[in-house]
Amino acid sequence: MKLWKGRFSKEANSSADAFNASIETDQRLYKHDIEGSLAHALMLGRQGIIPIEEAEAIRLSLHEIMEDIEAGKVTFLTEREDIHMNIETLLTERIGAAGKRLHTARSRNDQVATDLRLYQKEVIREIQGLLSALAAALDELSGQHKDTIMPGYTHLQRAQPVTLALHLGAYNEMFKRDIERFGDCYKRTDLLPLGAGALAGTTYPIDRHFVAEKLGFSGICENTMDAVSDRDFAIEFTACCAIAMMHLSRFCEELILWSSTEFAFIEIDDAYSTGSSIMPQKKNPDMAELIRGKTGRVYGDLFSLLTIMKGLPLTYNKDMQEDKPPLFDAGDTLKDCLEIFTQVIRTMEIKKESMEKAVDSGFMNATDAADYLVKKGLPFRDCHEVIGKMVLYCIGQNKRLDDMTLTEFRSFSPLFEQDVYEAIDVRKRATKS
Repeated sequence: MKLWKGRFSKEANSSADAFNASIETDQRLYKHDIEGSLAHALMLGRQGIIPIEEAEAIRLSLHEIMEDIEAGKVTFLTEREDIHMNIETLLTERIGAAGKRLHTARSRNDQVATDLRLYQKEVIREIQGLLSALAAALDELSGQHKDTIMPGYTHLQRAQPVTLALHLGAYNEMFKRDIERFGDCYKRTDLLPLGAGALAGTTYPIDRHFVAEKLGFSGICENTMDAVSDRDFAIEFTACCAIAMMHLSRFCEELILWSSTEFAFIEIDDAYSTGSSIMPQKKNPDMAELIRGKTGRVYGDLFSLLTIMKGLPLTYNKDMQEDKPPLFDAGDTLKDCLEIFTQVIRTMEIKKESMEKAVDSGFMNATDAADYLVKKGLPFRDCHEVIGKMVLYCIGQNKRLDDMTLTEFRSFSPLFEQDVYEAIDVRKRATKS
């Protein structure tokens, strides 16, 4: 039975019904929908809008429906269109006319916006917890490798020596900002839209602040049209997910490179690797590759939401029903990736010897040699030219800067003295970073 049956003279086409329904997607909001309805019913009874005894009957029945859903005793029906009407119909079937009073002073427009905000607040906290776990894993690994030397890169070319702790710490800073970013998003999600009605509020003497307090919101959406018509909170959440995935993807790219024979800096644990169907020797970093690939998926979720909303006039439009798949997918994908990536980090083997060996080539102490001359009084641009000529000389002689004799050093500049060898010691330089 349709909510709008009084206005129409014939039934909707069955294909149109199926096309219009969202229950396959929004059924996961059942808990949040019931929580919102419990608070709304309590407020209706408290304000004398519906009888107290009916509000209590609604409360008891909604708790029973929640238990039945979680016990797998409820089948959601497509003909009931969405999670809101599935639950309201179940309620009415169980307690009769009292169930029909639940929707007093609200619309599905403010109801779904409330459900989404409740859901998003929950997921943000879950993601922040997973990001914190990853940060803790990186902190632990960094603590074990404060003295592990490796090349630092620019343009994927060996640049300057660093410690593994410094390299890992860079990503940790990114993930900590992700935590903060989700926290900022939480603030703008933490406002109650319920009470906005379809768009213009209601004439009933409702208490929105009471409902906000019961549902754990810090405040209410002040403008009723804005409350039901925008999804910028969901777009912001998905953008936060996309940025976090970008950070994961960059890290994964490095792990993929580092696990190759060419680098041989790490070995990913067998439990988080796969093999080849044809090449028996292969050990593939598939978890890292999948995270890198799923990043594009989350970018797509963000662009979907932006595109859905970009041309909508105020207020609610049916287009907004399509907000849930990308929102759910972005959160689910990020959570899955964070969980698996943290385990990859915790279990991978660091090959210190390979990292440190890589530092011995590539003239990564060239900048330190230039700085040495600067401290001796030579302008930096002149120093840069001198060291460039020295590097070219060493390439021709197949030797490192460290291998040059003091006589060779002084052939390029009389400012070089015996202390140059200490100044260009890559291990001392790296541990100072």
